[in-house]
Amino acid sequence: DYVRSQFLIDPATGAGSFINRAGVPDLYYTVFGIDCLLALREDLPRGALLKYAESFGEGEGLDLVHLGCLARLWSAMDAVPPNVKDAILSRIETYRSDDGGYAQTRRAEHGSNYACFVALSGQQDLKHEVANPEGLITCIASQRSKAGGYSNGPELPLPTVPTTSAALTMLRVLHQPHDKAAGDWLLSQQHEQGGFLAVQDAPVPDLLSTAVALHALSGMHVDIAPIKEKTLDFIDSLWVNRGSFYGTWAEDILDVEYTYYALLALGHLSL
Repeated sequence: DYVRSQFLIDPATGAGSFINRAGVPDLYYTVFGIDCLLALREDLPRGALLKYAESFGEGEGLDLVHLGCLARLWSAMDAVPPNVKDAILSRIETYRSDDGGYAQTRRAEHGSNYACFVALSGQQDLKHEVANPEGLITCIASQRSKAGGYSNGPELPLPTVPTTSAALTMLRVLHQPHDKAAGDWLLSQQHEQGGFLAVQDAPVPDLLSTAVALHALSGMHVDIAPIKEKTLDFIDSLWVNRGSFYGTWAEDILDVEYTYYALLALGHLSL
């Protein structure tokens, strides 16, 4: 019920989307809302979502992150027009960096793990063969720290749980050997009360880092049973009886993004 309450239909156009924290229709949050409904095996409001997707045309004017979101939205509809598919893929490719990865700005020298993840996900969502996988692998590998985690590029050299999780997931998709040391680094970022820290010195764990760490570890076939109960306790501590979850112990705002991360984490812990 909470997830559906975040879905709005524009009375003027009939176009529908999920809202962000400010209560404004938002393409980024719409993707998380869709994934929540799919995880809960609920029917999608396809008619309204289709009108919303069509309102973005061929993705003109969208940045890389929102191009990735538009690709995911069309993927959920499973009916992307060929011209829209080709245009989104072409626009994603304009964010290719000189080192073979992707960056959030065009004509960048170095890519970032986050941008690579968005670009790779967009290509997968549109059922397109990954472009220059060797370049992606080289870019991802260049962001590995000596400690075992992965950073988000030369400008942000500190390894983080989200970027490490993204890197490990991409390497798995690209059929690379498991990076055991990075998996061990991920496990070392657990908080004593459960959950995962975004960075080593973060004051509290958060739901995003916890969900993506569990996803990456599960993809590597790491046994997460030893941390299951403590992690479940952490997630339960963020539950709100309005039908959603806070992102951290310090949060007091709900949104569909963190609802999705809770469902992702609980899904892995239930296996």
